This record gives sequence, C-alpha cells and structure tokens, in this order.
Amino acid sequence: MIDPKSSPALADLTALGRTRLSEHFFMREMLYSEVANVCGVQNTPEDAELAVQAGRMLCTQVLEPLRRAFGHISIRSAYRSPTLNGHCHELFKAGVKDAWCICNEDNYAFHIWDRRDADGFLGASATVVVPGYLDHYERTGDWRPLAWWIRDHVDNYAEAQFFPSLCAFNIRWYEGPSERSIGFLDPPVRERLTSRSEPNFAGDHSAAYAGVIPG
Repeated sequence: MIDPKSSPALADLTALGRTRLSEHFFMREMLYSEVANVCGVQNTPEDAELAVQAGRMLCTQVLEPLRRAFGHISIRSAYRSPTLNGHCHELFKAGVKDAWCICNEDNYAFHIWDRRDADGFLGASATVVVPGYLDHYERTGDWRPLAWWIRDHVDNYAEAQFFPSLCAFNIRWYEGPSERSIGFLDPPVRERLTSRSEPNFAGDHSAAYAGVIPG
C-alpha cells in the first residue's frame, strides 16, 4: 500500500495515471474502483509497464473504434490489481453480489492486465457502457444490435459479455487465440449470440442493427 506521505510513491502513481493509452483514454480512468474506495484496497499495478502495454492495446484496438462510432464511452471497471481482485473474489464468495469477481488465476490477462495467463499471453478487458446506445436499450431491452455491430466493426476484440444493467459489457483484447464469442449474462440466464466456431459468425450482420445504429 502506498504511504501518502511518501512523495516518490505518490509521484509515481500520479505519473501512471497521466499515462496516455490512446487518443482519448488515460490510465487514471482505468484504475477507478468503487470496491477499492469503499474497502480501502489499493488498486495499483504490480507491473506498471505490463499494465500500460496491455491497456494501450485494449484502448487502441477495441475502445477507440467504439468511441469513433458512438462518442463518449463510459468505463465502469477496467484494471484490477491482484490484491483488489482477490479481495473482490473473497467478498463474492461471502455472498456480496455487487463484488462479483472470478479468482485471480482466471482473471490474469483479463481484468488483471499486469499478469500473463497460464499460456503466457497478455490481455486486458474493460467493462463499458455506451451512452449513445442507452436510449434504444432502455426502450427495448435489446442488447443484440450493439453486439452485432461490435462483431462487424471491432476487428480485434477477443470476447464480449453483455449484462442487463445499462447494457454494460465486458470487452477484451487478447494476444492469444480466441473464439471472439459474444454473449449475455443475467444469472441464471446465459445466452451465446455468436462465436468464431458458429455458422452465424461469418458474413454481414448489418440487418440486425439497421435503423438502430447509424451506418
């Protein structure tokens, strides 16, 4: 944990937050966590260089294409330190629903950006909300047009998982092989929309979002 009286440590964290990951995204917004704030758990990368490397790929390859199409993208959750993620996982096991986190090992190269996974690959994900899509979602409850748009227009996503609240979704960049699956999760409901191995993955899906998302 950083001692606030230690100016070098505070300066390092300030500099990390100012790191520009892409044209419109900075590291600072990726470090914010309600759980960290409430529980007093530090959300600071153990390997800042690796976290920035993964974050830059996520932002340039995945988040910037979304922003170019929809404008502002709200980051709900992004980087989690192993300490914070482990704390969230323990809370979830204790029955705290809003602290839902999988275990650290399964979150390496996912929300834990500064650890490679068991196969040695780097990855990063963020939970985001697209404000420009919310009016349609609040009227219809339909997440699928946005999901199909992502399939057709975001070339380098590895997977995307939608949730019912605000049509938020996890979206991931990953340097290893992936199924590029897109699905919806509202326990106990789980739906897979598409993946690389399914026949509906290939081709043009513009009919699914025509009239909803401007071309």
